[in-house]
Amino acid sequence: MICKGGAHPKLHVFSHLTQTCQRRTFPSDSQPNLRIPSPCPPTSTVSLTMRKVWLTVVVLLIHFTELRGSMVLDGRCLSKPTCTECLRSLGCAWCKQKGFLAQGEPDERRCDREEALRKRHCSDGQILNPQPAIRSRAEEPMGTVVQLEPQNLHLKLRVGMPQSFEVRFRRSEGYPIDLYYLMDLSYSMKDDLENIRNLGLEVVTAMKNITSAVRIGFGSFVDKVVDPYVSTVEAKLANPCIERGKGPCQPAFSFKHVLKLTEDVEEFERKVSKQSISSNLDGPESGFDAIMQVAVCQDDIGWGNVTRILVYTSDDTFHLAGDGKLAGIYQPNDGKCHLNSNGLYNKDTVYDYPSVGHLSQVLSANNIRLIFAVTDQNIENYEALSEMIPQSVVGLLEDDSNNVVQLISEACNNLSSSILLEHRDVPPGLGVSYSSHCGDDRLAQGQDRGECRDVRINQQVNFTVTVTSSSCLSKTESFIIKVQGINEELRVTVETLCDCDCQDSEEQSSQCHGNGTFHCGICSCDSGHTGQRCECETQPDKDTSLAVEALCSPAQTNSTGTPLCSGRGSCVCGQCICWGQHRGQHCQCDDISCNRHNNMICGGNGKCDCGNCECFHNYTGPACECSTLTDQCQTSNDGICSHRGQCECNECHCHPGFFGRHCTKPLAPCDTYRACVDCMLHESAINICHHRCGSAKPIRINGTQSFTCQDDTLRFNVELRNTGDIFVYYTDTSRGIDPWIINMGKAVVGIVLPGVIMIIIYRLMLEVSYQRERRRYLKDKENICWEDTQNPLFQEALTTFTNPMHVLEPDADCATSTFGKIKQM
Repeated sequence: MICKGGAHPKLHVFSHLTQTCQRRTFPSDSQPNLRIPSPCPPTSTVSLTMRKVWLTVVVLLIHFTELRGSMVLDGRCLSKPTCTECLRSLGCAWCKQKGFLAQGEPDERRCDREEALRKRHCSDGQILNPQPAIRSRAEEPMGTVVQLEPQNLHLKLRVGMPQSFEVRFRRSEGYPIDLYYLMDLSYSMKDDLENIRNLGLEVVTAMKNITSAVRIGFGSFVDKVVDPYVSTVEAKLANPCIERGKGPCQPAFSFKHVLKLTEDVEEFERKVSKQSISSNLDGPESGFDAIMQVAVCQDDIGWGNVTRILVYTSDDTFHLAGDGKLAGIYQPNDGKCHLNSNGLYNKDTVYDYPSVGHLSQVLSANNIRLIFAVTDQNIENYEALSEMIPQSVVGLLEDDSNNVVQLISEACNNLSSSILLEHRDVPPGLGVSYSSHCGDDRLAQGQDRGECRDVRINQQVNFTVTVTSSSCLSKTESFIIKVQGINEELRVTVETLCDCDCQDSEEQSSQCHGNGTFHCGICSCDSGHTGQRCECETQPDKDTSLAVEALCSPAQTNSTGTPLCSGRGSCVCGQCICWGQHRGQHCQCDDISCNRHNNMICGGNGKCDCGNCECFHNYTGPACECSTLTDQCQTSNDGICSHRGQCECNECHCHPGFFGRHCTKPLAPCDTYRACVDCMLHESAINICHHRCGSAKPIRINGTQSFTCQDDTLRFNVELRNTGDIFVYYTDTSRGIDPWIINMGKAVVGIVLPGVIMIIIYRLMLEVSYQRERRRYLKDKENICWEDTQNPLFQEALTTFTNPMHVLEPDADCATSTFGKIKQM
């Protein structure tokens, strides 16, 4: 909501802050760093308070921005003061009913969600909320076979409300095809030309496996007839192959259209058979010039409203835009047809080669699908080129083009099985997105274009197209949705529902006090009158106007810098019409800006009245946060906070040295009363320890027990009773054994002793097991029986040799030796 006089309804917060200190300076937009302004008073308390106030303001502004954004996303209405503005706001409707607004309500209250207007008793016939609609126009098929449906739609849109519709495409069998064969006739393609001369019948036969109606045409290209692409020597211009010794060649040319698209296969073969090879100087050819002329020369080529396929064959690369500068050709390609009566491109030395982007645009606009049939050494270049040209594929061509028929057939199938749905000429302010339903439960949503691959013949694929208007259109607009390479298209006409058709204009209406025209629920005042109901007369005198406006400002703050109606309403005829929850003569009261406690206005214990809390019974404080009761502070014997604190707001605030809900816990009791116990143990006169113990009552106990406070010399407990008395129980360190030591001993014995017993038992069981295994081993050893046996693999020597040089001494028991007889000494 924008306030009259340039003020925003939320700026009263800043107005209040500026009144606190007139010397405060605000950072400008030009400063590189934003500094929080410091308050005038030098005290740290005020500075901290003002920083908190600024932080709160920033948080509130961020929250308001996020809330507004979430309202838009949730479809809620942001109220506007006029019907036209209202209908342009997302989710809004307008009530034009007479007497709908209460006294003082602004015109913005007529703009709200339709459900909210009905709840406020606006009758259905008085609510303007036009709904988006889709109307299908009469179909006008663009061919004998219809593949794309529908073909005409009319949309009515509301700003920000998406509208979706279905588009169906069925890949038809037998859809007519126009195929134009574009061939490189440079000298390296000589062997390919021999095969192409008898190609016509084979191509048509292969195409008839796809469709029953095929037309075929032919064209060729070499290069621009200018140095350094073609030799300009007179003899070489007439016969570029004169140095090759291979016979005559036809003169070079950039592009030549040979045969218009025809069903006569014999005519195709007859025309191609008359073609001869040519030659140029460099490797790249003028293929781009040829493609451009084939695409734009519609009448010369004879393209029909059918599937258009251009077959491009070459064994080398291509010249790009800018290459023409080598020959002094600087003028960019104009994308127009320049064929003479002989079918020759006669502007090749005037215009440069076209760019890839230019070719892509022209081919797409003319629904031409491109097949690159190229040899292996250049296929990578053409694959990169194909990625930049829609509806184009690359096939590997044999060196002599003997596989060109198969290549064309496969490429046609691949092109036809890829369905790409896209839009063109969409006017500004409209957004188009697609969801593709390609069958087999395949669904792709939120696409920039519809896309389905591997679509079979007679298979239907569906696309959900969503159109969204971000702004109002000045007039009815239209755009095209079509499938790449298909001549059929869907024309979508769009109009936006942004204007109010109230049909209730009433001049000199009583609703306007007879001083204006009542239209769409609001008054358009005649000259000399103003106000929501034209109830005020305009004041030509400036002083008089200022006097009227002064009635909308508090008397004590009336100045030129004070916003009218406290910045929270509109001043009409000297009377404030407050916005939202504000009220009062000058809109100074706000029943929602009171102090809060526990995130509740007035803590939930009072009523907010004009920014101040009126507390209920038993509550007080600026946010009614303080209870005057004392029931939560009561302790036994009618004591308050155990006599160790004061009850404030029904909570105990303890004296120094105590804490707890009822101040029943002393703070650091061991340190506080250590001196008292030490005195009681070591001083013979108890009266001496009175000043150390204070109000605490020390009591000596005998026996062993656990103490909270203990060290090597002292052991004692401190107990605070509900009566407020403090008792210190202590014992002599020489008596008995410390219970802590006893407990630790028990714990050690309880853990160590069972462990030792378990280890002994385990060791005994292990020893028994070892002895059992040893006895078993000895028994098995005694039962082992060893026998001498002859090795069945051993064989005695068959021949015995005697060393004549070796003499053995006779042995007492042996008469012979293995190595010879014994010599008797």
